Amino acid sequence: MAIKITHLDNSGFLVEFPDVFLVFDYYIDPAHNVKKALEHHPDKPVIFFVTHIHEDHYNKDIFNLGQSHKRIYVLPDELPSRDVRDDIPADWMHPGDDVTIGDIDVKAFGSTDRGVSYLVTMPDGFTVFHAGDLNNWHWKEESTPSEVHKAAEAFTVIVDRIAAVAPRIDVVFFPVDVRLGSCCAEGAEQFLKTINTGNFIPMHFKGDYDMACAFQNYKIPEEVRQRTAMYCLHKPGQSIEIK
Repeated sequence: MAIKITHLDNSGFLVEFPDVFLVFDYYIDPAHNVKKALEHHPDKPVIFFVTHIHEDHYNKDIFNLGQSHKRIYVLPDELPSRDVRDDIPADWMHPGDDVTIGDIDVKAFGSTDRGVSYLVTMPDGFTVFHAGDLNNWHWKEESTPSEVHKAAEAFTVIVDRIAAVAPRIDVVFFPVDVRLGSCCAEGAEQFLKTINTGNFIPMHFKGDYDMACAFQNYKIPEEVRQRTAMYCLHKPGQSIEIK
């Protein structure tokens, strides 16, 4: 089975399986990837995922997409219910929740910022994880030692919970935010060491992708490099195929 992954912007991705589209954290789509894909496959269902309400992860326009398609929305319970019309099919998620959509399983895990992160398991067992704003958020140059410790501890608790359910994940979308300076890849490094990741795609780097995509500088063991393919999708519309 081949899947196609297309970058929308920031943390937004379109993941195309043979039988379904998954759209994660759409807030803008400069290359109109989602619209084109839906028009080209009018009979393919689509699942929209929103991790949290930050404006660079969520846009109410998603509820106007795919109206002629079989569609469902997986939403964090922090999202204002007034944003969602009564006729829109939606599952509301809190960390720890689990929902089955057809024969696709979706588990919500926590975040170290707002909302949730998602683990999606396809019928054949193929797994996709979108971290949302789950990360080890700290600035060693500015944070106190206590703040650094608390951030690392909160992050580790959630990553360990994910690892207990899914010790291996096929595709991972994870923040590598260069605004964190020298700490930008610390969360990603810990995630990759803890969970056997087949394909890793950084996100949330605000257009400054050089440092985020400097995979050769990631502080990870050689066995991690050998088992994980790393891709840098830094322009809207860039895509890869994974088999």
